[in-house]
Amino acid sequence: MTLSLTDDLQAQAERSAAAATPEVNAGRRASVDAVVALGLARTAITVGDHAPEFVLPDVTGAPVRLSDLLTTGPVVVSFYRGGWCPYCNLELHALQAALPALTAAGGTLVAISPDAPDASLSTAEKQSLEFAVLSDTSATAITAFGLNFTVDSVTRAVLSEPDAKDARARGIKTEVLPIPATYVIGTDGTVAYAFVDPSYTHRAEPAEIVAAVAALTGRTPKASV
Repeated sequence: MTLSLTDDLQAQAERSAAAATPEVNAGRRASVDAVVALGLARTAITVGDHAPEFVLPDVTGAPVRLSDLLTTGPVVVSFYRGGWCPYCNLELHALQAALPALTAAGGTLVAISPDAPDASLSTAEKQSLEFAVLSDTSATAITAFGLNFTVDSVTRAVLSEPDAKDARARGIKTEVLPIPATYVIGTDGTVAYAFVDPSYTHRAEPAEIVAAVAALTGRTPKASV
């Protein structure tokens, strides 16, 4: 039986909780609660809105402009916290697996995080990603989409666990992170699908993303997704 991304994320959460102390688990819950209280899921860019333009560097430093991508068809934009986040890596892996179906449906995929280009390159190489991974170190696109939150003391304590701390030191140049979000944007710039969730353990299912792209293009998505 093929597991969904949601199943994989739940399994990761269970492993992470089992390996942590009660104090760390309480801190993780508190960090999510703090972000939920901000209400970003209610105020972020959503279906029917016009997607903000962005120009961000890819892993080579080359600028990538949203409006240029839209000239060839719908664009999927996935915001993630960084290559240090195991849930983000599961999501990126699932998106890569769905890439053939997404491309066949007529879409283009980009992923955006606050990681610097060198850290994004490391993530792309480790995950064997074949789509553009963009760096938003100043959080301009993250903020324009309304996904931004400043890392508070509770969240900072959680992110100070050794592996995350080391990874953040290599990549993140800002204290602003995005809540997880995935958008499907039509060629006119209008958001046709939006998944926005304040919990870092929740992500959009690739099959839903592919279906949203196919609905815009009229192409039949591959059943393997």
